[in-house]
Amino acid sequence: MTVNEVANILRVSNMTVYRLVKSKQLPCIRVGKNYRIKETDVDKYINRGPE
Repeated sequence: MTVNEVANILRVSNMTVYRLVKSKQLPCIRVGKNYRIKETDVDKYINRGPE
């Protein structure tokens, strides 16, 4: 999933998703200059809530 898609699901801004990635609360894969986040990782984050 893209950062934008994750932001829409979590109902937060793109910058918030970038902060979650940078703080390693949300694992991601870097593809060129873009980030990709697994849907399962987003589900895990939603279920455990913010740390």
